[in-house]
Amino acid sequence: MRTVLGVGVVLALTGCAKNPALPLLVEDGQTQRASLTGASSSQGGPLYFEVKRYPGGEPYSVASDRGSVVLLDVWATWCEPCRDALPLYEQIAKEYGSRGLKVYALNVDEDERAIPAFLAETKVALPILVDINAAVAEKTLKVRMMPTTFLVDRQGVVRFVHEGFAEEFLQKYQTEIEQLLAERAE
Repeated sequence: MRTVLGVGVVLALTGCAKNPALPLLVEDGQTQRASLTGASSSQGGPLYFEVKRYPGGEPYSVASDRGSVVLLDVWATWCEPCRDALPLYEQIAKEYGSRGLKVYALNVDEDERAIPAFLAETKVALPILVDINAAVAEKTLKVRMMPTTFLVDRQGVVRFVHEGFAEEFLQKYQTEIEQLLAERAE
């Protein structure tokens, strides 16, 4: 948690940046197929983790969404690009939800009390997941930059990872989502 908190202080002043204490997910910030040690098998197997839903604390398991394509955005209230990304991901959820896309925002803030003000300000109504002590983000997903977005196929395999956010990324995200939605669930 110290890593995320320390990064939060620096990033609050400079925008979101890379966390050098965590291993690389992607080379040169480019999108690629992901094989996450600890998140999936070494052969690119299904992602598995459990967290709590916000605000009620009900359990959520990523395995419960097998058969759907999942966009999982790891974010924090202190991350300025997250303020831009989450409303756009909400639009993507509305556009592709009926075709099998589920969108979740995985929050890594140390204090959940910052979440309601952020959601009210950004007017985001996405399903929020809470990563207590950033355990999933750091250990399972190996996040090193905020925000980081994962696109997970219908079998639960992480297929695309994006670090950072800019609106011009949306076309690429939509292309990848279309590709994953076109694939059959096995």
